[in-house]
Amino acid sequence: MSQIVEADFVVPIELSDTRFDQVLASLMPEYSRSRLQQWIKQGAATVNGQALKPKEKLRCNDLIEVQAELEEQGEWIAQPIPLDIVYEDDAILIINKAAGMVVHPAAGNPDGTLVNALLHHCPELVTVPRAGIVHRLDKDTTGLMVVAKTLSAHAHIVEQLQSRAMGREYEAIASGIFTGGGVVNEPIARHHHNRKKMAVTPFGKEAITHYRVVAKYPAHTHLRLKLETGRTHQIRVHMAHLHHPLVGDSVYAGRLKIPAGASASLIDTLKQFGRQALHAKRLCLIHPETEDECCWEVDLPQDMQALIAVLRADQESRD
Repeated sequence: MSQIVEADFVVPIELSDTRFDQVLASLMPEYSRSRLQQWIKQGAATVNGQALKPKEKLRCNDLIEVQAELEEQGEWIAQPIPLDIVYEDDAILIINKAAGMVVHPAAGNPDGTLVNALLHHCPELVTVPRAGIVHRLDKDTTGLMVVAKTLSAHAHIVEQLQSRAMGREYEAIASGIFTGGGVVNEPIARHHHNRKKMAVTPFGKEAITHYRVVAKYPAHTHLRLKLETGRTHQIRVHMAHLHHPLVGDSVYAGRLKIPAGASASLIDTLKQFGRQALHAKRLCLIHPETEDECCWEVDLPQDMQALIAVLRADQESRD
C-alpha cells in the first residue's frame, strides 16, 4: 500500500512564467525533482485540471493539484537513536517525540530523524509506507505520535485521520490574554511569498482548531487545543491569525515583545525559550486490531513546565 500525497497550490506571481517542474519543486521542496517530474508525466500533478508537460510554463493564479502515490524510499537507513516509547504492541507504537527531532528525512535532514530511529527499533517498518508514520509533528513540537507497524494498521489509522475520528489535543503558551475559549475555522495554504510558511488564505484547505483557556497570566495564556483537521503548522498559524502567536515561535511570532512590568526572570526565560511552546499532550484512537478506544496522555516537557512556573511567579509578584 502506498502513501497518498494530496496538495493544491495557486501559482504566486513570483513564479509566473516558470516551468511547471520548477514551480512544483519550489512549492514542494520536500520531494526530489525526479519524483515531481515523474508525477507530472504520470498526470498525478495537473494545472487547472489538465495534464501538462514538465517544461510548459505556468502563469500567476494557475491552480496546481497533486494526487500521487508515494512509493517506499529505500534509501532511508536505520540509526540507533533513542526513542521515548509510551506504548507498543504488534500493531502500533505510541511515541513521545522530543523537541528538535525531525520526523521525515528530507533535504537538509537526510538522517537523524524519527524515521531513522524507528527503522532501527522496528526493522519491519521498511515495508510500511513512510515507516508507519501517518501524521507529523513539527521539528520543535513535542508530544504524542502514533506509528503503524503493519499495512492493515496503517490503512486503519489513515482512515481515522481522514474521517476525523482520531482525537488529538495539545497544550500551548500563547502571547496575550484570551477572554475565553473558541473555534478558529480558517482555511490554510502555503504562504505566497515564503514557501517555508503557511498562512490563512481563502484558497487554502479547511482547517478547524478548537481552543479553551487553562490559565491566564498578565501577558500570556495557557491553552488546551483540539484539532479537527491536521494542516501543516495549523495551531501555530491559527493562533498567529488571532494575534496571539505561540511563545518562542520564530516563524509566526515575529520579534520578541517583552511584556510591560515583566520580572527579570520572565524576561530571561522568554529570551531563552528557543522553540514554539506547543506540546501534543493527548492522543485517542480506535485500536486497529481490537477496535477498542485507546487514549494516551503525557506530561508537558520540562521547558514548558519551567516556563509556566516562571509565569506563575511573575503573576504572584504583581498581586
